[in-house]
Amino acid sequence: MIKSVNNQDFKIIAVSNRKLCNRPFLEQIERVCKIHPEAVILREKDLTEEEYGTLAKEVMNICSRYQVSCILHNFWKTALELGCTSVHLPLPILQKITDEEKKKFTKIGISIHSVEEAKEAEQLGASYLTAGHIYATDCKRGLPPRGLGFLKEVCREVSIPVYGIGGIKFDEEQWNDMKKCGAVGGCVMSGMMEI
Repeated sequence: MIKSVNNQDFKIIAVSNRKLCNRPFLEQIERVCKIHPEAVILREKDLTEEEYGTLAKEVMNICSRYQVSCILHNFWKTALELGCTSVHLPLPILQKITDEEKKKFTKIGISIHSVEEAKEAEQLGASYLTAGHIYATDCKRGLPPRGLGFLKEVCREVSIPVYGIGGIKFDEEQWNDMKKCGAVGGCVMSGMMEI
C-alpha cells in the first residue's frame, strides 16, 4: 500500500465513490486517510441530503482523527449544520449562494469544464477549482478528455489554485505533466477507492 501522498510539490485530493469500494466504505475512507491526502471530498452524489449528512458525520470523524481536511460536496447547508466550513460545489449552486452565505466557508471548491466557467467561479469567490476531465476515465466513458492543453489554459487564466481531475492515477509522470501546466495538484477517485 502507498505510504503517503503528502507532497509539498503536488497535492492530491481523494474523491470518494463508495460504489467503487471492495470493502466497507468507512474502512476505505480510513485507509485513504492513512496516506494523508491534501483532503477528502465526500462526493456521493446519489444520496439524499439527509443520508448524506448522516454519512458525512462519520467521514468527518475519521478525517479528523487523521488530521485530513474533509470537504463536503453539494449540500452546503448540511455542511454548515455539521460545522464543516469546506465545501465543493457545482458552479450553478455557487451562482445562487449569497455573499453573506459564502463568508461562512473557509474553502469553496468548484468543478469547472471550460475556461469561462473557471473565470466565473473565481469572480464568484471560489477558493480553488477542479478542472476536468484531463485524462480518459471510466467515469466519463465515451467522452474524450479535455487534456493537458485545457488544464494549462485554465491555470493561465485564473489566480486561484487549480487541481486536475479525471483519469488521475498514482503516477508521478502524470503529476509532473499537470504540474508543468500550472496545476497545484490532482484529484484521484478510482485509485483512492481501491487502495
